[in-house]
Amino acid sequence: MMENTRIILRPWLETDAAQLYKYARHPAVGPIAGWAPHTSVENSREIIRNILSAPETYAVVLKETNEPIGSVGIMFSNGLHSAEMAEGDAEIGYWIGVPYWGQGIIPEAVRLLLRRCFMDLQLHRVWCGYYEGNVKSRRVMEKCGFMYHHKEEGKVSPLGDIRTEYFMCMTLQEWSKQQ
Repeated sequence: MMENTRIILRPWLETDAAQLYKYARHPAVGPIAGWAPHTSVENSREIIRNILSAPETYAVVLKETNEPIGSVGIMFSNGLHSAEMAEGDAEIGYWIGVPYWGQGIIPEAVRLLLRRCFMDLQLHRVWCGYYEGNVKSRRVMEKCGFMYHHKEEGKVSPLGDIRTEYFMCMTLQEWSKQQ
């Protein structure tokens, strides 16, 4: 578990399924990130069991309401990720419910994950990727200090369509300078 003054990052629980569905069913959330909107509370429960239960995957919980409103996670080279990673690298992914867009919550969560990546997990480089058109996701990366690295055209998203994906990264040295 990680926290700051406004949020807690904690593992997803099956009892979070209704709250997950509340935000993950919105058509503006998943498709731009490459995943389908959730179709039911049971669908969300299965996603908690099969995807969000992965190590280093966290519910973003508002301290004020104790409600999970989004998700962040660290993905390693041996799991689901989209960046080509070397030993000592990881990729951060995230999303948040529409009512919370533009409030700075995800940049706060990503900064907590970056601290975990570099201080606790001793990683050398962290990647983030976003599909063309996902300006909000790119802005999170820029706010957190990620630098543009490259783009890959003709990538098949998890939804099966062809997209252009942009990759940004941050090294331990770059992160250390920000601290």
